[in-house]
Amino acid sequence: MAFYDLSKQEREQLVTTISNDLLQEFKAGKLKKTIPYFADEDTYIRKSAYLATGRIYADSKKHQSRIIKLLGELLQHDDYKVRQTVINAAGEIGKKDFAAVQSFFDTGLFDQHHSPRNAVIGSIKKMGEVNPKPVLAWAKKYLHHPDKEIRREICHGIELRGRKYPQDILPLLKELQHDKTARVRDTLVHVIGQIAYKKGCLATVIAHLKTWDNAPLVADALEEIIDVHHRYRDFAVLTQEQAKAYIAEHYSQ
Repeated sequence: MAFYDLSKQEREQLVTTISNDLLQEFKAGKLKKTIPYFADEDTYIRKSAYLATGRIYADSKKHQSRIIKLLGELLQHDDYKVRQTVINAAGEIGKKDFAAVQSFFDTGLFDQHHSPRNAVIGSIKKMGEVNPKPVLAWAKKYLHHPDKEIRREICHGIELRGRKYPQDILPLLKELQHDKTARVRDTLVHVIGQIAYKKGCLATVIAHLKTWDNAPLVADALEEIIDVHHRYRDFAVLTQEQAKAYIAEHYSQ
């Protein structure tokens, strides 16, 4: 039975059971029940498992090194869902202790399956939002990686931090302005739009774009910013017309 086919009480009990099972197995160093949770077909079962892992790590100081070791072993598992769950668990841990799990993302970026790679992007987003300094320093190392998909994934991954603090990621985005790969360029333009529509963000983004020297890309980014203010009009602090007026007043090629 799927997670959301259960009643609320049954779901709460299942989450407790998963957490208790993981705690006991992390303590014992044997993962008999943990692997099926990490490999479950139901994404919400896997989510319960990786959230529980993050909580257990935070609450069990004396078991942290063992937990990291066991997760490292699971990162080599044949089932991509297990590897995906490991990366998501590492993302929970990395919200406070990125150094302990950095190697998981160095490995996960190059996973043969897209699901663990997507988990890296999601983890960068959630870690970067609350623990930006080490996460962005790590991301910066991959901005000019030979693999275009790595560059694109890093660009996408740092987006969430930029929605509240665009000044933190704009210097990293600037390094991608001359990337010749369409998918990277498209992601860059998309991210610029996404970090420009919240309160106070448009001024920061426009001021920084004035320091970029790739005029065609900046033109596309400005067009995307204006379009985003329409697409996200229920959430944007400015109307599309106000955004147009601000750009016309404060930006000139």
